[in-house]
Amino acid sequence: MFNNLLKTSITGFVTYVCFSSMSWASGPEHVLRVGTWLSPTHTMNQNVLPTWGNWIEEATDGRVTIKLEYDVGHPKSLIDLVEDGAIAASWTFHGYLPGRFLLPQMAELPGADVGAEAASVAHWRINERFFQKSGEYDGVEVAGLFVHGPAQIHTTTPIASIKELKDKKIRVGGGTASEIGERLGIIGVNAPANKAYEMLSQGVADGIFMQMDMMKVGRFKDVAPYTLKIPGGLYLGSFGIFLSPDFMDGLSEKDQAAIRSVSGERLSALAGRSWAEADKIGEADIIASGSQVIDASAEDIAYFNEKIKGMDEQWIKSANSRGVDAEAALKAFRNEAENYQPIDL
Repeated sequence: MFNNLLKTSITGFVTYVCFSSMSWASGPEHVLRVGTWLSPTHTMNQNVLPTWGNWIEEATDGRVTIKLEYDVGHPKSLIDLVEDGAIAASWTFHGYLPGRFLLPQMAELPGADVGAEAASVAHWRINERFFQKSGEYDGVEVAGLFVHGPAQIHTTTPIASIKELKDKKIRVGGGTASEIGERLGIIGVNAPANKAYEMLSQGVADGIFMQMDMMKVGRFKDVAPYTLKIPGGLYLGSFGIFLSPDFMDGLSEKDQAAIRSVSGERLSALAGRSWAEADKIGEADIIASGSQVIDASAEDIAYFNEKIKGMDEQWIKSANSRGVDAEAALKAFRNEAENYQPIDL
């Protein structure tokens, strides 16, 4: 009887250990909570972050997975939440925090006429080479840097020329967009992208500076169906993807290295490529839905180029205050972007 009882106990213990091991192996050790915003159907939430999550899960053999969390705060507060360790990661538009982020405006300056993927990877590379000691990202680990596609002019009523923007109320996101708006004589209305639809529909704004993808995903085509396109766009909006040092410190060195191996340049390229593809879809959609899309005239282009003169020099002067060689960085950024060859993802 004793032998039978012993056998039963041993069998039970082995079963428990095996079951416990299987349970541990079947679930992640760490969940990377990513604070996000914009619509769940936006390419950032539908493609970029989930793909990054798949890369992380594969690289860590399932020990780390990601979970997207919405409505955790205003987009401009998301980096603070990461810095405080309230969430493990987030992303935001640099222009929402102009007092903190000056150097990323390098990637936003008009005149480069390059695609979002090229500018995104170039931004990452130049940040690594020139901006590491600037202190702008103190408190967080930068996982990726990217830009959206060319911002265009979208209005609630048709305009025949860019000159007609003068004294119109235009929603801008901040940063370089606001500077360009001032140069064009608009009345700038600052608001995050997820509040723009309401502003346009209620007449608070007469138009919006925005890349093409949001016209579909944000349904802005319903309230601003008139688009005037400038070659290369008004600017490229820059964003950062951030990781919590506290979260990273809680991982093994092996898993930290694994996450970094699928972030950085690769993640930046993924984001830029995805946003560029979303722009194509967005533009095709608004044209099919009946929105009016016209190309700027040669006169408009000349007018715009005249208005943006001196922006490079203005940025260089201000960026030098961060202890960087801004002129060399801008030259290197444009060289990288113009000669960029797509990388394998």
